[in-house]
Amino acid sequence: MNPLLISASLNPASNSRLLALEAQRVLAADGLAPAFLDLRDLSLPPCDGDAACRHPQAARARALIAGAGAIVAATPVYNYDANAALKNLVELTGEAWEDKVVGFLCAAGSERSYMSIMALASSLMLDFRCVIVPRFVYATDAAFAGGRLRDPEIARRVAECARAAVRLAWAVRNP
Repeated sequence: MNPLLISASLNPASNSRLLALEAQRVLAADGLAPAFLDLRDLSLPPCDGDAACRHPQAARARALIAGAGAIVAATPVYNYDANAALKNLVELTGEAWEDKVVGFLCAAGSERSYMSIMALASSLMLDFRCVIVPRFVYATDAAFAGGRLRDPEIARRVAECARAAVRLAWAVRNP
């Protein structure tokens, strides 16, 4: 199984990136070697439905997504939605998401937008027939301190989500 972790925040002090790093730690401890795609390391153009989709950085991201058995995307929640960088990645890489198992790790400033990931999840299900891990992580600022994930319950849920994505991907590929 070749899981892919996506850190979608462009913020250098990102809490969602801390969630992705925790998922990486858990999967590595389980003997897996997940690929890690940090959108801060890419210079992705805004999707224009044309030339931007052929951009070399978009092609690199598309190859990682296409080769993944399971994807766990960590995103900040801005304005009651997944951030624009993650949505742009989906638009640029499109069909690479076909039939993927996808889990979500969300970091937000408050508890009010916990359902915000559902728009992106629904789009992935309908457009690309993704299987969405039915439990996602939603962590507020209270789960973090000093640049670290401090809430053991959130850490437990990150592990549960990452492992569920891998387990579901294996089950989908080996009925």
